[in-house]
Amino acid sequence: MRVFVAGGTGVLGRRLVPQLLARGHRVTATTTSSAKVASLERLGADGVVMDGLDAVSVGHAVARARPDTIVHQMTAISVAHAGKPDLKHIDRWFATTIRLRTEGTDHLLAAAEATGVPHVVAQSYASWNGIRRGGWVKTEEDPLDPKTDTVVRPGAEAIRHVEDMVLKAGGAALRYGGLYGPGATDDQVELVRKRKFPLVGSGAGHSSWVHLDDAARATVLAVEQRARGVFNIVDDEPAPANEWLPWLATCAGAKSPMRVPKWLARLVAGDVAVTMMTEGRGFSNAKAKRELGWELRYPSWRQGFEEDLA
Repeated sequence: MRVFVAGGTGVLGRRLVPQLLARGHRVTATTTSSAKVASLERLGADGVVMDGLDAVSVGHAVARARPDTIVHQMTAISVAHAGKPDLKHIDRWFATTIRLRTEGTDHLLAAAEATGVPHVVAQSYASWNGIRRGGWVKTEEDPLDPKTDTVVRPGAEAIRHVEDMVLKAGGAALRYGGLYGPGATDDQVELVRKRKFPLVGSGAGHSSWVHLDDAARATVLAVEQRARGVFNIVDDEPAPANEWLPWLATCAGAKSPMRVPKWLARLVAGDVAVTMMTEGRGFSNAKAKRELGWELRYPSWRQGFEEDLA
């Protein structure tokens, strides 16, 4: 198949492109930097400079590639694009990513329609943002938390836009858990080592994780099977912060994280950190395993963190 990966040099794109090539697909991968084109071509992909927020740029890139499937992996969360992580002002930190998930999605879908591309797979998110009622683990049938009247609301609305538009076009929205692996959690690990990533309150809020290579494998399967619908791409073990964060510290060779009360965390880090660590809901991967035949190399973050930080 001819596969167009929008965001081919991002943290997930860098793991996805080689897997697609290894399966025999022809890949066109985009980057915002002309300096990165050569690295894509060394892998065997066709590298293209594209601005995901420019409809003309997107239209030209897709028209030239004439793919069978478009994979939307465009974000701007890295330090180079968005600066240091800032949960307290996550609406500002994620500002460009929000635009890529709204305007960028619309540009890709318009280009797909104009060029006759029959299938689209897009990145969504499912780590701690399940609806905050009922049990700790959510399926695709459960809504995501709309985060009304919080700084997370613009990001939540952008995720909903991706899913609504891609499903309307007959494609697949892959709700990746918290991504870890080469280059994905460097900032978090550094904070853990400096004891600047504390447990908040009870630490009972759940999160779901997934290794980059497992997320890429699920994406390949969604492409090859022309999957439709929403899939939670997470590992087998959604877990509370009071389990995964101390283990991450151990694997990073750091001291145990400090514990701070909710009021102090809210003052310093904002509501997002408090919600994530005390009320967050994780996700089930049963549908992805059942319908895509997805098998994980890292079924638990316990094994994954240890190997990643060895």
